[in-house]
Amino acid sequence: MTIQYDFESSVCYWASMAALSFRRALNEELAPLGITHRQSQVLAWLVHRGEMSQCELACCMEIEAPTLAGIITRMESAGWIKRRACSRDRRKKLVRIEPAAEPVWAQIAECAQRVRSAATAGLDDEQTERLRSLLEQIHKNLLAFPSARGEEDADCGTWKAHA
Repeated sequence: MTIQYDFESSVCYWASMAALSFRRALNEELAPLGITHRQSQVLAWLVHRGEMSQCELACCMEIEAPTLAGIITRMESAGWIKRRACSRDRRKKLVRIEPAAEPVWAQIAECAQRVRSAATAGLDDEQTERLRSLLEQIHKNLLAFPSARGEEDADCGTWKAHA
């Protein structure tokens, strides 16, 4: 039995391809500055959410905690972020952004704005907002879809990323 599936007519296929293209373009913009996409994600979550546990951050970024630990170690060495033990649970590490990251974040925001402008070229403001709204609805639908995701990370998907 052969199952037919036309990927190119799938909304999810195109959303995925657009996300991959966005990440590639952002990486290209950030590379001359010595900033990685993952580092930009860490700063973005901390800028928008404030101090977070390392576990929460890994969950929101959808990466494994050991992978994030290496990223955080490099960022901490650069003085961009700081880790500290949680006062209520010494096993939990909290991560916060440091003032030294402010100019880095400004550069990231400028790069993201350039990529966003390129991505939405040819779309007017109404079309752009409608597309954002539709993608947000797809994201919410998929968060509710039965999967291996735990309840504790459902909140990570509700941040409205405008980068």
